[in-house]
Amino acid sequence: MEKRVFLAIFISFGILAIYQTYIVPPPAVVPVTSPMPEAPNDNPALSAPTQTGAGSAAQPVVPPVPPPVALVGDELARDIVVDTDAVHAVFSTEGATLKSWRLKHYFNELGEPLELVPEALPPNYPRPFTLTTNEETISNVLRVAKFRPSADGPLSLGSAPGTLSFEYQDETGLTARKNFHFQPDGQQYLLNVDASVDVQGVARPVTIRMGPSLGLGYTAGGFMTASYPAGALYYQDGSVERPSTSDLEEQPAYEGVLRFAGVGDHYFLSAAIPGTRSARVEFQPVTLPVPEPEATDTGSQERVFVSYSVSTTGAMNMPFFLGPKDFDILKSIDTQMVRAIDFGIFAWLVVPLLQTLKWINGYIGNFGWSIVVLTIVLNIIMFPLRHRSMVSMRKMQEIQPEVKAIQKRYEKFKLTDPERQKMNTETMALYKQKGVNPASGCVPMLLTMPVLFGFYSMLAVAIELRGAPFFGWIHDLAKMDPLFITPLLMGASMFVQQRMTPSTADPSQQKIFMFMPIIFTGMFLWAPSGLVIYWLMSNIMTIGQQYLTNHLIRTGPKGQTNGGSGGTSAEKRAKQAGSAATPKAKGQK
Repeated sequence: MEKRVFLAIFISFGILAIYQTYIVPPPAVVPVTSPMPEAPNDNPALSAPTQTGAGSAAQPVVPPVPPPVALVGDELARDIVVDTDAVHAVFSTEGATLKSWRLKHYFNELGEPLELVPEALPPNYPRPFTLTTNEETISNVLRVAKFRPSADGPLSLGSAPGTLSFEYQDETGLTARKNFHFQPDGQQYLLNVDASVDVQGVARPVTIRMGPSLGLGYTAGGFMTASYPAGALYYQDGSVERPSTSDLEEQPAYEGVLRFAGVGDHYFLSAAIPGTRSARVEFQPVTLPVPEPEATDTGSQERVFVSYSVSTTGAMNMPFFLGPKDFDILKSIDTQMVRAIDFGIFAWLVVPLLQTLKWINGYIGNFGWSIVVLTIVLNIIMFPLRHRSMVSMRKMQEIQPEVKAIQKRYEKFKLTDPERQKMNTETMALYKQKGVNPASGCVPMLLTMPVLFGFYSMLAVAIELRGAPFFGWIHDLAKMDPLFITPLLMGASMFVQQRMTPSTADPSQQKIFMFMPIIFTGMFLWAPSGLVIYWLMSNIMTIGQQYLTNHLIRTGPKGQTNGGSGGTSAEKRAKQAGSAATPKAKGQK
């Protein structure tokens, strides 16, 4: 029984590790060789159609219509910089859009503040917070209009709230306003946006286009970093949905009470937060080539994004989040936004584990050592269950010669022969006589598995490990060990643990089990070092527990040997059992 449990555990972790690291496919996006603009510039007021071909001479040439004269606006496009303690933002007066949103507390491969706004996009793709309405001509005017900003120079807000406003008005009666409200310390990644469009005093519905999101669109760390492409997500009717690319092709738009909706990658999120208001969100998968020289340096050829837009029936007043998937930050905005972090089926266990890890780190100040401490605590808590399982497996090992003797006496009978059924009866009688429960070695071990899987899920998505150093050569717990030292130590500890674990398997099966440490070592070579440290420490604790259990089994409460030489007595009993009368086959006299 226990050999099947161990095999199931090894195979389960192997499948989980391979699935998370190597098999999880990126969204199957439709390659875009000639990107289609979300807001095409076919406004006759901005560009006149050209006529070509043989029949062009017969067509009258339409003179270009000059753009409307702006009554309120800027003469030239320029940048407005806003600095807070957490964000360096750059807005453009052309369209009153966001050009850059850098996170000061998170860094890229070059050690620079991380950029969430995709760079080097084709000009026909909208920038974040592009303002449009239900009439294409007006939308095209707003896309290139030079808005007048409320501030002519940089805004340094620090941890204080602040507002940056943009306004545009032209001779056709078109008026557009857009206000960006920066939030105080604690909600630095939240941007409240109110926008309105009206023509001659008549309000128009508002759509905010966020354009392709999120970040680079490819993995900058090469093979040392796991790839988690950006994907769509939204919260509706009490659950978070993550539609795939094929789902978005069939149904790109979602409407109703969407508590939040947007695009998230492994560690970061760009999302609108309608809350309890009704809104319409539309997604579109986007694939673009990686610009040079990044394509040569990284070996990546494609950038994978998801573009999204949010629409309301009138003027818009809505918060937008552009920041990390940090549990505490998301919870401070909306308790349900923490579900944007994909904790998997063990979310009920991952959340308290993550909170405990962060609490321990508050005292230690190093997430690597915090993982070590939390692993020790969890193994101490699970020690009684593991001890019972190990004791039961040891007892099963001691009586295994007698069990095999019984099986040998009945091996000549077919499975359908009634005499064969007596073998199970004798085996169960032997279990009862020796006080052994075959399931007692399995159940305690199975009870510990959710903790192991929960810890694995936590380390796979916790942004706290991103860029967090341990010591020496490990500078980022979210990346692989560059020297492969911890995976090799983990494999060695797993080998020792395998040798110490009691087993009732035959020698050939035991040899097969000894290959498991080699297989796991190969899988964990490219696993995040934080996960490898946890596994290594857990193996060391299990080895120590096995030594303690073996000592408790060998030495009784009065110092008497208690099963230490059980193998010899078991062999004697097996020989005695084997010499017993063998049941006669049917028809034999």
